[in-house]
Amino acid sequence: MLAAYAASQSADDPISGLQVGEQPDPEPRAGWSVVTLRAAALNHHDLFSLQGVGLPADRLPMVLGCDGAGVDEDGNEVVVHSVVPSEGWMGDETLDPRRTLLSERYAGTLAERVAVPSRNLVPKPAELSWQHAACLPTSWLTAYKMLFSNAGVSPGATVLVQGAGGGVATAAVQLGSAAGLRMWVTSRDEAKRARAVELGAEQAFESGARLPERVDAVLETVGAATWSHSMKSLKPGGTVVVAGATSGDPSRMEINRIFFTQLRVVGSTMGTRDELERLVRFVTERKIEPVVDSVLPLGDVRTGLEKMAAGDLFGKVVLTMG
Repeated sequence: MLAAYAASQSADDPISGLQVGEQPDPEPRAGWSVVTLRAAALNHHDLFSLQGVGLPADRLPMVLGCDGAGVDEDGNEVVVHSVVPSEGWMGDETLDPRRTLLSERYAGTLAERVAVPSRNLVPKPAELSWQHAACLPTSWLTAYKMLFSNAGVSPGATVLVQGAGGGVATAAVQLGSAAGLRMWVTSRDEAKRARAVELGAEQAFESGARLPERVDAVLETVGAATWSHSMKSLKPGGTVVVAGATSGDPSRMEINRIFFTQLRVVGSTMGTRDELERLVRFVTERKIEPVVDSVLPLGDVRTGLEKMAAGDLFGKVVLTMG
């Protein structure tokens, strides 16, 4: 089958290790299903794998990809949940210390076919397109859990999203505004700020700008570049939900501010299969269309990864399988 895979790794030039070519078809195994993919989507996780982060070199070559939607062996249209718990784990799979994502231990979704535990398949509503379904399992699921499971907010609350434009940020704006939250965003890019407002953000600000009032929660995926601003932007008792640090380790943790104003710092990683099912239902019922930056054939995956590495996108890059 045709697949995009990590053949080698480089911290300085990660895309140099990307190959597109034939890889073995997934082999059937008890309790697993083989999905013929119709669409997949890119994530920073794919770049991290090519850098050697979270993917040991002895597992190469490894098919990349966490997001995907397709058809199982019985002809059912499904969305793939990529969190795979260890054998025998019960409960929230994201809390399993031995959990793994597709493309870390098991081959990922940037391929014509993928094998996943049968429980990881979520029914895809007919009205949800393949392209939009493929956007949901990673960045959209991350945003859903940050907002609705971890931020502790209710309709009418104000939520600041640091860094408009990425997959998690655009998902958070669309989901939050649909749920009645006041969504504010920051970005250095004027065009991205304008697009975020078009998506439903109430206000958009320059990165680091003083806000007109403090917010109830901040969604933080940027890291060092925005951490101090996130802390200063919260109301006493507010919550910052952290799901990544793409700009490196925070140089100032604002520890004094955290305890003095009783802030909550909550870590958030991906989401459960049940949360993905609720996300799919919410997106479908509210008629939300995930923002797609570009649609490319699988063979052009390098172009999509280059756009992601350069930060030259707004929304998700989707790959089609033919």
